[in-house]
Amino acid sequence: MIYHIVVGDEAARPLSEAIASEPSMAGEVVVMKDILHVGPLQRGEGQSFNALRSEWWQAVAPEAKPPIEVVDLERLLEVSNELYKSAEAQVWCWMAPGPADVCAYFWMMAYLGKHAGRFFIVNMANLPFLNEEGKVFYPKGIGELLPKEIVKARRLSRPVTPGELELDGDVWRSLVADNGGIRTLEGGKKLSSRPENYYDAQLISTLSGNFQKSSRVLQQAMGKYNLPTGDVYLAWRLRELAAAGLIELRGDAGKSYREWEVRLPVEAETEAAPQ
Repeated sequence: MIYHIVVGDEAARPLSEAIASEPSMAGEVVVMKDILHVGPLQRGEGQSFNALRSEWWQAVAPEAKPPIEVVDLERLLEVSNELYKSAEAQVWCWMAPGPADVCAYFWMMAYLGKHAGRFFIVNMANLPFLNEEGKVFYPKGIGELLPKEIVKARRLSRPVTPGELELDGDVWRSLVADNGGIRTLEGGKKLSSRPENYYDAQLISTLSGNFQKSSRVLQQAMGKYNLPTGDVYLAWRLRELAAAGLIELRGDAGKSYREWEVRLPVEAETEAAPQ
């Protein structure tokens, strides 16, 4: 039995198809819903990690119905318990070259690293794959891959080494101590902590003095600057910029960003010259 861990439903879909077509990969797909490269990591006194993340996401996306609730740790602990029960069970961490996947790998180290020899990683960083047209490309996410390419990628699976368990475990502890608002991927498995306003300048650069749909602003910013945080986080940053008076927001900020507009502040009219 193999427990295949991926970040996000988009990655889970082609992976599930690949598993269904390849007996050697038979197992269960375990989806991590949270994206750990954004938001706080330090828990308050008496606060669980899931509670920390859930409360933050609920503040970031007040329009979400039902409110966002993070339960990834429970999923991870269930997998760990299954490995204790069965000596045949393995866990494979599928890691694309994106900050969400790399953060998830470092985070789960504390819970799955104890299963020496049965905690595997499938690292697809800087590796070429074929798209639907048969052309070579370098995917940024597992969701971009065809199921047959994922089947090929299973050969990359290898146990996490004792050295990695020691060194990579320290990385997560360092990130928690930093408690930055954003974690950026600098290449390989190198992550850097950044403040939560790290991408604000890029968002502001897409604005003008005319109101624009926030959805259009986010689409332009993510496309032009390749921002990896996702639209929900960036919409929250627009709300925060508006609350600080750095941009103007028209509409109900408590609703989905698709229902409001933003623009640069209009300069105050120059006082008329004395007659």
